[in-house]
Amino acid sequence: MSSPSTRTTRLSVRRSNRKTRRRSLSPLHGETANAARPVICDAGPSGTSHPYHLRRKVSSTDTVEQSTNITVSPAKRTRRSKAICTSTPRFSAGSFYLQQELPDEVLLKIFSYLLEFDLCSAAQTCKRFNVIAKDSELWKTLYQDVYEYDLPLFTSDPMVFTFEQPSDSEHTNPWKESFRQLYRGVHVRPGYHEQYEENPERYKGRNIVFTDTIEQAYNYVDTEEMENPLIFIHSGTYAGEFLVIDMNVSMIGAAPGNVHDHVLIERQSESTIMFVDGAKDVYFGYVSLKFSPDITSSVPHHKHYALEVSGNCSPTVDHCVIRSTSVVGAAVCVMGPGADPHIWSCDISDCENVGLYVTDHAQGTYEDNEICRNALAGIWVKNHANPIMRRNHIHHGRDVGIFTFDSGNGYFESNNIHNNRIAGFEVKAGANPTVVKCEIHHGQTGGIYVHENGRGQFIENKIHSNNFAGVWVTSNSDPTIRKNEIYSGHQGGVYIFGEGRGLIEHNNIYGNALAGIQIRTNSNPIVRHNKIHHGQHGGIYVHEKGQGLIEENEVFSNTLAGVWITTGSTPVLRRNRIHSGKQVGVYFYDSGHGTLEDNDIFNHLYSGVQIRTGSNPLIRKNKIWGGQNGGILVYNNGLGIIEQNEIFDNAMAGVWIKTDSNPTLRRNKIHDGRDGGICIFNGGKGILEENDIFRNAQAGVLISTQSHPTLKKNRIFDGLAAGVEITNSATATLEGNKIFNNKFGGLCLASGVHPSMKENKIFANHNMVDKAIGTGQCLYKISSYTSFPMHDFYRCRTCNTTDRNAICVNCIKTCHAGHEVDFIRHDRFFCDCGAGTLNNQCQLQGEPTQDTDTLYDSAAPMESHTLMVN
Repeated sequence: MSSPSTRTTRLSVRRSNRKTRRRSLSPLHGETANAARPVICDAGPSGTSHPYHLRRKVSSTDTVEQSTNITVSPAKRTRRSKAICTSTPRFSAGSFYLQQELPDEVLLKIFSYLLEFDLCSAAQTCKRFNVIAKDSELWKTLYQDVYEYDLPLFTSDPMVFTFEQPSDSEHTNPWKESFRQLYRGVHVRPGYHEQYEENPERYKGRNIVFTDTIEQAYNYVDTEEMENPLIFIHSGTYAGEFLVIDMNVSMIGAAPGNVHDHVLIERQSESTIMFVDGAKDVYFGYVSLKFSPDITSSVPHHKHYALEVSGNCSPTVDHCVIRSTSVVGAAVCVMGPGADPHIWSCDISDCENVGLYVTDHAQGTYEDNEICRNALAGIWVKNHANPIMRRNHIHHGRDVGIFTFDSGNGYFESNNIHNNRIAGFEVKAGANPTVVKCEIHHGQTGGIYVHENGRGQFIENKIHSNNFAGVWVTSNSDPTIRKNEIYSGHQGGVYIFGEGRGLIEHNNIYGNALAGIQIRTNSNPIVRHNKIHHGQHGGIYVHEKGQGLIEENEVFSNTLAGVWITTGSTPVLRRNRIHSGKQVGVYFYDSGHGTLEDNDIFNHLYSGVQIRTGSNPLIRKNKIWGGQNGGILVYNNGLGIIEQNEIFDNAMAGVWIKTDSNPTLRRNKIHDGRDGGICIFNGGKGILEENDIFRNAQAGVLISTQSHPTLKKNRIFDGLAAGVEITNSATATLEGNKIFNNKFGGLCLASGVHPSMKENKIFANHNMVDKAIGTGQCLYKISSYTSFPMHDFYRCRTCNTTDRNAICVNCIKTCHAGHEVDFIRHDRFFCDCGAGTLNNQCQLQGEPTQDTDTLYDSAAPMESHTLMVN
């Protein structure tokens, strides 16, 4: 900002002069009164508009030939046209030759020496002159001599200027039409008015005002009170001019090629150009602005800018190149209530400070600008400023791309923000921007960073390929992240930490190197309706006392767990579809807690849910199915309440409980498993209450290896093996259970097992083992090597079998008759003799079956060994 005293003094003098001065300031000594006179060439007398053709003189031979071809019949008298050049006698030979016989090439050469007014006067002379005077090349030469542009420039509105290719123009002669539209302008072209003064006769056909400085031109149009004043700033460097614009005016660079490359306005003290109160309908375009402060000066420059727009003005700044070498402040500053510029197609780059700074309730529209390689942020928005920014290209900054802070707002649409050293978009300290359809990518840190009570709406953006997380939310910030594509990050997708909040919904989050969404350190967002998939790590990772409501998301095809919950975290997951992962569906470990409710969890390579190491979640009303391993695995001191779930069609047990774990299972339906219903072993405990366990391929409940669960009021039925099997020094408490209609019996107890029994009903079971033995069959006939019916089994010393090779009683009687045999125990097994794994072929069984040693427990589930990655 300029010195208040200097600005006030100069503006006061200028406004005082407006009231008192009405005299001309033209450097053309009185020729400015008609400076805005339009150039209009009327059509000729007949209005002919056909293109002319190059003609040659008629030879005497032709004349003769024409005369000899005249017929005898009376010829109709030729009608003579009116005189075309009224200033010449009708029958003058010179006039006739000039108008009719002088070759067009010669006329074009003559006309090329005429200026615009003379050329228009010639066009009003006769039809032929009118056609030739409209020649495009004549007007192109005139146009480029006056305006220097390579293309015609049109102005359909005082604040709209557009270059057009001549071939695309709707005008017959675009050069002439552009000349006419722009002719009212005053030209800043140093040294040109001396040419006019030195050769006044040569320039009688031109009525244009030229000045040496921009200040002179501005004062001239101010004094003359011109309607829609227009100032052309021609090629050159204009240094040290005091440009404070406080009235409606259009100022535009005029030069060949890239216009702004040839027109430079530069200042070393105060702002290069300032728009202040009164500059409502102002156009400023095609100029380079530069603020280059004197480094030896003691004057502070933090309030000096290349372009400054203050309150109550609304200039249009178009196709300008704006630079600042000041290490403080900004290249462009828009400040104050009522500041509402339209800045578009400008280049604000390579500045040693901030590119664009909008503050103090200012607004404005900023479109199609190139903002890059600035030392600080590309854009700052602060203190209730509320700009609209569309289609800007903000990249390769040495700081953040866009920084909104201290209650800054703004609407940001379709901007391309990339390769900035810090975040592409940063929101801080109560700022609340709206960011729509932007592409934020390849940041050297993160994509979007919201912190210190930041807010904001981020909608339908593409956020990808950033070195850190695509979106960071922290320190009580609460943004809305909605309908975005967040993908291919070198770390995570969305990272919420340090008591962050936020609404994360309807996003497509995929292909990130770490978790799609990470929630930690007491953060509590709402995450819903997202697709989180194909991550190189996990889907959602909640740790270090993270919280959050996570509902109705689809989490699938991630490399590690679909959802991790650990280290004291307590999120709520409802109505999500978590499926097709390459490891676990939902993984609780190291005191992970929370609620898992009404979710569909299916088709994982490992268990649908795993609970371990002190974790104690509530798992309720979920469907857990189609796993290539088990449904739920609780191990290593895992806890949890598992109730009202439907667990079915898993390749291994519906629920596994092992290694001193102690969950509570209530009112679940565990059915149609391709292995057992519930498998408890290796010291597993737990309370199993009021569950329906049915139609499983192996035992409804298998209890093994020092385990001791409590089963109350369960219904275990329609199993393809035994109802309950207890083996390997395990025991159990069974109270009030109903066990019925199971294929291999209701309750099967191995040798030495003595459970506590009370008020159980065991009925209508089909003891296929006793039936097979009674009919002399090998037990392998009813089990193959996939199930393990409980019965007496033996080993044969003669055949040198071990305790791992079980032989059923019928094979002992038939295949090993007369051998030295030992009774081992009553336990679950299949017959190795019938399986064909012994040296002697079974006489009760057909062809041998490929197999390994007899297993006494179902196959062990896969445990997740996922690494914790912060």
